[in-house]
Amino acid sequence: MSQSRDGRVRMSVDVVIPVLNEQRALERGVAEVRACLAGHPEWDWTVVVVDNGSTDGTRAIGERLAGEHADVRFLHLDEPGRGGALRRAWCESRAEICCYTDVDLSTDLGHLAEIVDAVRFDGCDIAIGSRLMPGARSKRSLKREAISRIYNVFVKLALGTRFSDAQCGFKAVSRRVITEVVPQVQDQSWFFDTELLARAEKQGFRIKEVPVHWIDDDDSRVEILKTAYDDIKGVLRVRRSLGAP
Repeated sequence: MSQSRDGRVRMSVDVVIPVLNEQRALERGVAEVRACLAGHPEWDWTVVVVDNGSTDGTRAIGERLAGEHADVRFLHLDEPGRGGALRRAWCESRAEICCYTDVDLSTDLGHLAEIVDAVRFDGCDIAIGSRLMPGARSKRSLKREAISRIYNVFVKLALGTRFSDAQCGFKAVSRRVITEVVPQVQDQSWFFDTELLARAEKQGFRIKEVPVHWIDDDDSRVEILKTAYDDIKGVLRVRRSLGAP
């Protein structure tokens, strides 16, 4: 925490943007996140760009942005994997609350304050955006919608969890979660989110879901079926380790 000139305490917040070969979207994404955060002077915030194994011009752009803006940091990993990128950024952070958003900004940044405030004021350990809760607005293909719903039902049945949307790329976590739960997560890729939530919930950490406005990125290169298959294998692994019924 830090103190503003008027004596109010400012919460330290890091917003992480994991990127892989995103040279076309990175500069715009960082600009929009910074513009959103500029509207929150009550936060002592930093944008952290984590390049996980890009082979295009992403690294050069990220390094330039960090050099141009004091409120932007850049990290580089040789190996791809969103989970590994989040682990590195969160564990190296000193912020009291760490968030992440996908660089395509599919989730409306207007919800950022909701997930931060849920951790800061509502006693939550993790706050997540949900595209499947009542009140959420989601615009995506029928194929993606169906796979997402089936996957999340499978997670609930296999792991006995209660959260509705494990894989929305929009989350906030407390320092305690980073210290106690993140080191337990084995997956370094897309399943990182589901494993983090499942382990946290089973250990009594409080998770709050926020219905979000989400628009599918037409340029997304995520291999939906392969990712879903890998995630299902991850669910079965975590089920064994948690001893789920």
